[in-house]
Amino acid sequence: METVALAKASGGGGGNLVLILDYGSQYTHLITRRIRHLSVLSLCISGTSSLSCIAELKPRVVILSGGPHSVHTDGAPSFPDGFLRYAEENGVYVLGICYGMQLIVQKLGGVVTVGEKQEYGKMEISVEEEECGLYGPEALGGTQTVWMSHGDEVVKLPEGFTVAARSLQGTVAAIENHSKRFYGLQYHPEVTHSPQGMVTLRHFLFDVCGVTADWEMQDVLEEEIKVIKEMVGPDEHVICALSGGVDSTVAATLVHKAIGDRLHCVFVDNGLLRYKERERVMSTFQSDLHLPVTCVDASDRFLSKLKGVKDPECKRKIIGREFISIFDDFAQELEKELGKRPTFLVQGTLYPDVIESCPPPGSGRTHSHTIKSHHNVGGLPKDMKLKLIEPLKLLFKDEVRKLGSILNVPESFLKRHPFPGPGLAVRVLGDVTEGNALEILRQVDEIFIQSIKDAGLYDSIWQAFAVFLPVQSVGVQGDQRTHSHVVVLRAITSEDGMTADWYYFDHKFLVDVVRKICNNVRGVNRVCQDITSKPPATVEWE
Repeated sequence: METVALAKASGGGGGNLVLILDYGSQYTHLITRRIRHLSVLSLCISGTSSLSCIAELKPRVVILSGGPHSVHTDGAPSFPDGFLRYAEENGVYVLGICYGMQLIVQKLGGVVTVGEKQEYGKMEISVEEEECGLYGPEALGGTQTVWMSHGDEVVKLPEGFTVAARSLQGTVAAIENHSKRFYGLQYHPEVTHSPQGMVTLRHFLFDVCGVTADWEMQDVLEEEIKVIKEMVGPDEHVICALSGGVDSTVAATLVHKAIGDRLHCVFVDNGLLRYKERERVMSTFQSDLHLPVTCVDASDRFLSKLKGVKDPECKRKIIGREFISIFDDFAQELEKELGKRPTFLVQGTLYPDVIESCPPPGSGRTHSHTIKSHHNVGGLPKDMKLKLIEPLKLLFKDEVRKLGSILNVPESFLKRHPFPGPGLAVRVLGDVTEGNALEILRQVDEIFIQSIKDAGLYDSIWQAFAVFLPVQSVGVQGDQRTHSHVVVLRAITSEDGMTADWYYFDHKFLVDVVRKICNNVRGVNRVCQDITSKPPATVEWE
């Protein structure tokens, strides 16, 4: 429902939708974002989706992503039978990137072999001098630096194809069949390591495919309101799970605009919130957002379920189930009050949540092997009584903030750093109920965040937080030997949370923060800084 609905926000999907078939590349989400930044709607679905699913969306362009597979491997993922014929008969442009290009070549009778010289990292390519569809006039006959990542290579083109560019080693780097509208790039144009990659994509989409830059957040707002009104009957009521974060708040404001006071918001204190989070968030909801919110104190309920649990996936699943159970209880209470039981639950699930909770096609993996299960994606019980409304499910964080701005959500609220649904449960490694770990972490986190704000750095950082480690270290405090806890500080920069780099603090800032923590938080004698990017790490530690 959400995929088709969002496609409609681009004028019905047909004519301007760029559909990406995902074959597991770490850059697939980046292609989606880069195209959206051109004011063109792009959606990403599994590369093994059915032909009927693809046809229903009526794409103007289909991009076949890269991936870790080889077209020679048994069971390697591929587009459905009849896809290339469908594209040709319906005027759909197809662009294969890396593995996607090799798929096109192999399926159309060309030859792909294991390369004698594998190409990884920055490489130089030479663009042919003849006019072609992939490159604009200014690029013809020139060279470009691009980002390669392939072990296989194309050695024989299918009938009707021509080479548009080669690497300096002679490997085919770009191909096209203009009459059939099939194109391929052996490199990744979407990454910053391919400096002219976006110029190539822009030329291809606008000048070759005839796509129009007409997709805006206002379109999403209007279409989502329409979809919600159609989904929720005129007498039906809806519950919204408010976490105090940007996502759930924008989702609630959007649904409230669609159905008014038939929306009933609930904020759950699960005992895993930050320092004074409950008081601060409830004040904002009531004074600034004017949303109808009921606060439920369920801290004992959550912590009793989590006692003794150390596995991070188990913690997430338990929290997800308990949240839904509380929402069901809240629905029963509303039924007594309203005489009618709410049937829907609103959640602020985002696109990165969905991507990280779902394994790529061809991996043979299930949810138990995913990066992590988001409690509102992979942690929901199968017997949940409430139907889900997730109006932000196909949006990235920066897009949600734009939507929130249109909805007049205060800017100070929209700039809040992301906070995980499971709360501090994924920032206390191991058993969250052991000792006074949660209280120590709250104090450390408050000092760290307030110091960032005082230094004027908050808006320059995507996310900052502290982590409590299940280890103790020897220290010296007050001329005495101590055996106390270790905490970690983490701050990152990012555009969408899918990839991230660590934030480089000034040395004096770190010295001051560590001094404040060790002097003011009893039980901490060692502070570390996490300087790992994503990948290889995730943003959160669990």
